[in-house]
Amino acid sequence: MKIAIVCYPTFGGSGVVATELGIALANRGHEVHFVTYRQPVRLELLNNNIYFHEVHVPEYPLFHYQPYELALSSKLVDTIKLYNIDLLHVHYAIPHAYAGYMAKKMLEEEGIYVPMVTTLHGTDITLVGKHPFYKPAVNFSINQSDVVTSVSESLKQGTLEIFDIKNEIEVIPNFIDKNKYKNTFTDCQRSAMAKDDERIITHISNFRKVKRIPDVIKVFNKIQERIPSKLIMVGEGPEKEGAERLCEDLGIGNKVIFLGNSNEIDKILCFSDLFLLPSQTESFGLAALEAMINKVPVISSNTGGIPEVNVHGVTGFLSDIGNIGEMAENAIFILKDDETLEKFKINAIKEAEKFDILKVLPLYEKVYESAYKSRLKNA
Repeated sequence: MKIAIVCYPTFGGSGVVATELGIALANRGHEVHFVTYRQPVRLELLNNNIYFHEVHVPEYPLFHYQPYELALSSKLVDTIKLYNIDLLHVHYAIPHAYAGYMAKKMLEEEGIYVPMVTTLHGTDITLVGKHPFYKPAVNFSINQSDVVTSVSESLKQGTLEIFDIKNEIEVIPNFIDKNKYKNTFTDCQRSAMAKDDERIITHISNFRKVKRIPDVIKVFNKIQERIPSKLIMVGEGPEKEGAERLCEDLGIGNKVIFLGNSNEIDKILCFSDLFLLPSQTESFGLAALEAMINKVPVISSNTGGIPEVNVHGVTGFLSDIGNIGEMAENAIFILKDDETLEKFKINAIKEAEKFDILKVLPLYEKVYESAYKSRLKNA
């Protein structure tokens, strides 16, 4: 099948999932065309079945904001016609589903019918999508999709509560490729980050307010008061500067390492003992899953789809949003001795393996097949 994938080409969860999905589909023999404004960060064009089509947005003084949706729709029309695309899969409701719908209607004028699968990832629904300015367009775009999927049951229910959805929403969870996380490092370079008697705690995100970065720092501060440890902060974003100041105010600046964005997440998680994810909301919790597949237990909030990934008392612990004291106590329980820590590490990787891409990919292929059959009926 020839599949066009539209996604954000960034370090965010939706872009990563879309890219990894496309790569896996290509490895299964499908022809995959990524259409976006920049090459996705995890995309390596070393596969004969993978293509990348850049969306250029011309600069016009007339527009205060350049019309990306218009440029994307036009690029999709050109790509679908040139490569005889069978199916369009858009990740993130806005602006991708809206642009996809416009492309579909333009193509139908020429007698070309292409089904569109829309995958909902989170903030496109829970944060941006429900804003009064965007809600009608998001609602319309979802209902005009041929198939709609969401990455968690929590996100599905949230979508149904916020919008007036006529379509069925099928839950297909996010995934990881466990073969990519087989730890083959002979030296994790742990000594470069911490002393032998120190635990290593990690947080990875885009440092937005929703990630509750101050809570990460405060939880770690309570941990390090009782257990020698270091905190590694991976990512960039608007909350980073404030986090650095908070570390200095608490007198733990020498115990916190800010690494910025990284393409070597597996190497960082290789020497991590615990992962912190105290987010205000998470549609799924992909960062937690990536930690778990690397044998790193998780301390997290109990919001959104996180409980569908992080099993309380098994792979880590869940707490109410903002309950810093309980999160710290649970972290200390896991880290207090090697035996307890190893038990949680083993449980984490076992649970993560349930989300292996080889188990999830057939679910998407089934959805594609269903959508493609609808195309044949309309052709």
